[in-house]
Amino acid sequence: MIIKDARFISSNNRFDRLPKDNLPEYAFIGRSNVGKSSLINALVQRKGLAKTSATPGKTIAINHFVVNNQWYLVDLPGYGYAKRSKKSREEWRVMLANYISRRRNLLYTFVLVDSRIEPQNSDIGFMEWLGENQVPFCIVFTKADKLSKVELDRNVEAYKKRLLEDWEELPPVFVTSSETKMGRDEILDFIEQQNIELDNYLKTKGL
Repeated sequence: MIIKDARFISSNNRFDRLPKDNLPEYAFIGRSNVGKSSLINALVQRKGLAKTSATPGKTIAINHFVVNNQWYLVDLPGYGYAKRSKKSREEWRVMLANYISRRRNLLYTFVLVDSRIEPQNSDIGFMEWLGENQVPFCIVFTKADKLSKVELDRNVEAYKKRLLEDWEELPPVFVTSSETKMGRDEILDFIEQQNIELDNYLKTKGL
């Protein structure tokens, strides 16, 4: 997929104010400091399009970007920030559950995890919640350039092994680096394929 245009559309914390659900949508989420903004900017090749909050975990909003006027890229607020208040965590949970369960055009949620650290309960728990609610998702390992290939392969395989303790099969997995652009083409090709399959399905339905 060639990115010709990517622009910010809106930032909302209310479901009824989200953009019209007339385009396929792909959401990105992960723990605070997982490198989500950097990955989004690398995907669309627009430096500074997705911005990192000066205070991690403070902002609770759903940020929409439209890419090539064909699909939405959604930046969801991060989780796992220790200083976030109990009230703030509950607001995040309610908003996210509302968005994921009701957003009809959401095709996949990309769950970002830091390739340098062992599986975190917050990541595993969130993936299990997605699975239990039959929400299609992918796992995206970030910051792959911070490790040697041996270390990276070992950590990714260990993570997969941990997931297979509870899962019969794994969702799609991508290994990425915002610095080297590793995994960028694979993610964009995956999104393009999903868009094509959706378009073909709608055509067969006469929509």
